Amino acid sequence: MDLNERKLKILQAIVSDFIHSAEPIGSRTLSKKYSMGISPATIRNEMSDLEEMGFLTHPYTSAGRVPSSKAYRLYVNNFMKRYELSEEEKKVIEHKLTSGLAEFDRTIEHAAKLLSEMTNMISFAITPKQDEDKLKYINLLPVDENTVVLMIVAESGKVSNTALKLKVPYNEERLSFLAKVMTYNYRGKTISDILTMDIIKDFESDMEALSGLAGSIMPKFMNTLEGMLDVELYLDGLTNIFSIPEYNDLDRAKVILETFNRKQDFTDLLINRDSGMIITIGDENTERGLQDCSLITATYRINGKLVGKLGVIGPTRMKYDEITSVIEYITDNLSNAFKLTGGEEEDE
Repeated sequence: MDLNERKLKILQAIVSDFIHSAEPIGSRTLSKKYSMGISPATIRNEMSDLEEMGFLTHPYTSAGRVPSSKAYRLYVNNFMKRYELSEEEKKVIEHKLTSGLAEFDRTIEHAAKLLSEMTNMISFAITPKQDEDKLKYINLLPVDENTVVLMIVAESGKVSNTALKLKVPYNEERLSFLAKVMTYNYRGKTISDILTMDIIKDFESDMEALSGLAGSIMPKFMNTLEGMLDVELYLDGLTNIFSIPEYNDLDRAKVILETFNRKQDFTDLLINRDSGMIITIGDENTERGLQDCSLITATYRINGKLVGKLGVIGPTRMKYDEITSVIEYITDNLSNAFKLTGGEEEDE
């Protein structure tokens, strides 16, 4: 069954209408509100096809249909237009990000609060703790012909041992040399600083000698560092869910609130998400408590360095265009906010 132009037009109208009304929509309402140029009976048949294709669901209490996660994904990828913030909205963000703050972590906490206020969703931000660990030394220990143990030791005494399967041959001399080069490059640097470095450039002078060994180990080294990253999680707007119709069902509200009770699990989930603006919808979220939700995250930078993530969580029915624009404007302005609140200046 093809998703033809007529079906797409009907689906787009249903998604847009439901995002703003939270009410299931039927064929007669669609016919009256939108200039489809076709009869309610034809619309009804097309909606039945869309339901069969997995784009619509049919609440048992209503004759109307509502979009599925699959429909929201199609909407975000193909239909969503850029929402332009008003000058007033921009001024509010700029003012509140710089209003009476003097510390980096307070600025990030304030950004999460501002995001919650502007979207009426649960918002969050993660950022490295100010007393973040620095690396002391790195070792690579042979186990067998295909396995080595990557040992990372931090100045605090924290140790990470990770077994790595290698697809390239190695000998102990080259393994020891690579460990010494890694220690030389990264000793005394924080984990978050290392995660922002150009690892290929770090090894340019030694790449010929190390050949495929560094190429095999370095990506796994970076993944291990992400797991060691010590971060603060700021949450705001938890009570917002009680003004969202989807969470009138207290059992559903309880599920999402329990997700935040498992604070470390949620923090790890955010750390492991890709950089950039990432939107996961419904069952695209692997965390059981989030499979009725949409999660939007974006990375933010200070002085050009990737520092952390912030975003929102809420029902799959959300104003994706407006929310992503607010998040984007806040992340774009965080660097300026930090400089204005007394943060570090960029190197000349």
